Amino acid sequence: MSRFLNSRYSALEPYTPGEQPKVTGRLIKLNTNENPYPPSPRVLDVINDTELQKLKLYSDPAASELTEAIAEFYGLRQEQVMVGNGSDEVLAFIFMALRGSNDVIYYPEISYSFYPVYCDIFQARGVKVPLRDDFSIGASDYFNLDGTIVITNPNAPTGRALTLEEIESILVNNEENLVVIDEAYVDFGADSAVRLIDKYDNLLVVQTFSKSRSLAGARIGFAIGSEEIIADMNKLKFSFNPYNLNRLSILAGTEAMKDVEYFDDTRNRIIETREDFVKEMTELGFDVLPSKSNFVFASSDRISGEAYFKALRERNIIVRYFRDNKICNYVRITIGTPEEMKALTDATREILADG
Repeated sequence: MSRFLNSRYSALEPYTPGEQPKVTGRLIKLNTNENPYPPSPRVLDVINDTELQKLKLYSDPAASELTEAIAEFYGLRQEQVMVGNGSDEVLAFIFMALRGSNDVIYYPEISYSFYPVYCDIFQARGVKVPLRDDFSIGASDYFNLDGTIVITNPNAPTGRALTLEEIESILVNNEENLVVIDEAYVDFGADSAVRLIDKYDNLLVVQTFSKSRSLAGARIGFAIGSEEIIADMNKLKFSFNPYNLNRLSILAGTEAMKDVEYFDDTRNRIIETREDFVKEMTELGFDVLPSKSNFVFASSDRISGEAYFKALRERNIIVRYFRDNKICNYVRITIGTPEEMKALTDATREILADG
């Protein structure tokens, strides 16, 4: 630590991303919930030499073409959409400024590990709400609170999802609190809360292009809410980084959002692969939590989570392992192509046989 760092950040524990190996040719990478399929062909077509020449110019700070495409997809007004440099930037603005008069933010105890980091950075008081014994989120645990509520749905790393009725019950019982539903994985089987936007002015939905639209490297996230909340979000964005999306990302995101056929095809393929994979792992004796995401959370009483993670890594398959005592017997496995998932189940059979 240098002598220039403000002392308030001396104990900051940064977010730890999943391993990103520089060479992936021999590896099956199932640890960071990336989409196994390439972006829409329309994305590849639009990023051409003409557009590359335009990189000498600043991007549109309002990203109007992209926000219009998002609004049209959801049947909303453009003024109800704000875009960010990945959903992480969108979430950062929320933790920085949209946390009510008490500076309190409630979120699940086991969830996206960026939440406590943001609380530390922006000096909010984070309150972790325990999950139920089955790793589900109890909607009633979030009734009548005194601060902003942030819930990942489906939750990560568990993959379990709240129903739309449960989300609505949280909104009804928190009329004076902002409720943020982080829907990074919603397109793989859960119900989006976007349809409740015009009914509840205390709802803000956050999504990303990283998962279901195969654009993790483009860094595009967005928020959908009332025009008043979105105006607040844009005020923060324009005060921090008005050119937060580059020209190519705006183009890519716009075409990805418009290509509904490709979006539906690839996400449905992932859902089908997930269900087949869950069946295979269950037959191998694994406990696999019900998942509405593009990953599963699995454990076995025949091998510890850490030992399984290491054994797969030795076979050039990377999954995600968490050392938290409450989930250390589980690994999170991204759903890849059918061929990749077969390689993993084959390797699992070998590992259990060697055990």
